[in-house]
Amino acid sequence: MDISQIKKLIQLLNDNNLGELKVQEGDFKITIRHRDYAKTSGVASVVAAPATVSAASAPATTNDTKKEETPAGNYSTVKAPMIGTFYRSAGEGKEPFVKVGDKVKKGDVLCIIEAMKLFNEIQSEVSGKIIKVMVDNAQAVEYDQPLFLVEPA
Repeated sequence: MDISQIKKLIQLLNDNNLGELKVQEGDFKITIRHRDYAKTSGVASVVAAPATVSAASAPATTNDTKKEETPAGNYSTVKAPMIGTFYRSAGEGKEPFVKVGDKVKKGDVLCIIEAMKLFNEIQSEVSGKIIKVMVDNAQAVEYDQPLFLVEPA
């Protein structure tokens, strides 16, 4: 199953006013819940518009930079180009690709998003300085969710 198939499932859920949709293909299992269903059913879910996708993922670790207040200024926001699991580094125990205060160039790898067992490197669209990391490591992210704030150079 690829990202386009997941998007079709989300569309199916929305078009038919379904609260929840579960799909299994071999070892792959996915549950998609509409945000209103998650609120009324008492089911814990990652909420995003218009539908949510929840799948088994590694436990989230804390990230001090996420808890900080968003600084005021004219910043570029790097957003998730897909649904998946956000990783700050190439593996457990490895240094993050970027940290707050790091200077990046256009094309530098900022993080990895795992989708469907594929690891996708997310590159910076601008040159500048990392101001804020907005997602915890190993956290599920939605399409177009803000990941980083970058102060353009």
